[in-house]
Amino acid sequence: MTTREHHWQTVYETKNPNAVSWYQADPALSLKLIDGLKLPSDAAIVDVGAGASVLADRLLDRGFTDLTLVDVADAALAHTRERLGAGAADVRFITNDVTKLDLGREVDLWHDRAVLHFLTDTEERARYKAVLDAHLKPGGHAIIATFALGGPDKCSGLPVRQYDATRLMELLGDGYELLEEHREEHTTPWGSTQAFACFLVRKRS
Repeated sequence: MTTREHHWQTVYETKNPNAVSWYQADPALSLKLIDGLKLPSDAAIVDVGAGASVLADRLLDRGFTDLTLVDVADAALAHTRERLGAGAADVRFITNDVTKLDLGREVDLWHDRAVLHFLTDTEERARYKAVLDAHLKPGGHAIIATFALGGPDKCSGLPVRQYDATRLMELLGDGYELLEEHREEHTTPWGSTQAFACFLVRKRS
């Protein structure tokens, strides 16, 4: 088990999902952006760094039938399996580091809330982009949320890299088009706020 795997496995083995700083009872911004894309119900959607997010629950409620959840910590995905109950049979669960991911197919939507900003090493970010390039269909969309400039510089004891649109597009390059940028003040379970930036991009055909 790598240091990263051990860290996140320990987090999800020792804390309730609703007791971590990034917990969202309602992933409203992600859902608003997804709803705006008007994807067909059989669109292939991958949520990388899914943790124990309730996004999968909401997408199943909307009738989506091709959902894949990826997280480096199996303990995180176990929380979602238990919460979904019988609905878990309609979701693919993959325990893997996103920088090493190989789904063996392309997807219509890539969703990432708070994975990219943990990749503080240049080579890791390059691998992230390579994985994104390999998996997102031409014309497909990615929703990527990170800490914004001026937001936290650490999370769960780990350093993070903050983003604005310029910094994100420098990473993604000319093969992607920025469609929307949002700043969101996320309220933690204990009432503090964290500045997030959320980006909707399209992979050029």
